[in-house]
Amino acid sequence: MSKTCLAIRHVPFEDLGTFGPILAARGFAIDYVEAGLDDLSAVDPRAADLMVVLGGPIGVHEAHAYPFLAGEVGCVERRLGADRPTLGLCLGSQIMARALGARVYPGEDKEIGWAPVTLTPAGRESCLRPLGADGVRVLHWHGDTYDLPDGAANLASTPAYENQAFAWGRRALGLQFHPEAEARRLEQWFIGHTIEIASTPGVTVEKLRADTAAHAAGLAGAGRAVLEAWLDQVGL
Repeated sequence: MSKTCLAIRHVPFEDLGTFGPILAARGFAIDYVEAGLDDLSAVDPRAADLMVVLGGPIGVHEAHAYPFLAGEVGCVERRLGADRPTLGLCLGSQIMARALGARVYPGEDKEIGWAPVTLTPAGRESCLRPLGADGVRVLHWHGDTYDLPDGAANLASTPAYENQAFAWGRRALGLQFHPEAEARRLEQWFIGHTIEIASTPGVTVEKLRADTAAHAAGLAGAGRAVLEAWLDQVGL
């Protein structure tokens, strides 16, 4: 019997990326739920073996404009309350933080582009250890951030944002950056986020494309190691 992965997606091009084939090779059947279109109240958040909450260009604090966010946060809250394996990427990590009672809010500056993360002592002992290797760059693409939830361990930081990754217990992992970024698919990001790119000082499509060519392969290897180690940790 195959394992099940429920992936909550906010925009079509921000999907599981390089993580998809890894999950498929582990025997997961992947079911995408489209936030804002599908009825999350009809989803049992505890049923799937794995839940992945993906990224997107909106903020958790914008529920006045995107009312479905309140239901999504509630869905994730029930999942976490049942201590079921849950992974959040970028917006997904912020939704997890909010579901755990933490504040999520706009940061001072957008962080867009390829750069390393610095692992905390807890991070160096965690599944994120491969991201601390020399030369590994991850893709950052966010303007919001979160306070560390009560009971969570901060695993990584950057000069701009202290909280870049957190573990809550052994089965919940939130990553504000994108370890799943897939080089070929990022052209869709460059199109879909064109206005944000153009309005962010120092960020250009040309630089993003060049840095993707330089760093995406290294991230793919490190990202695989991170996901494999975390899945082993949660027994999947």
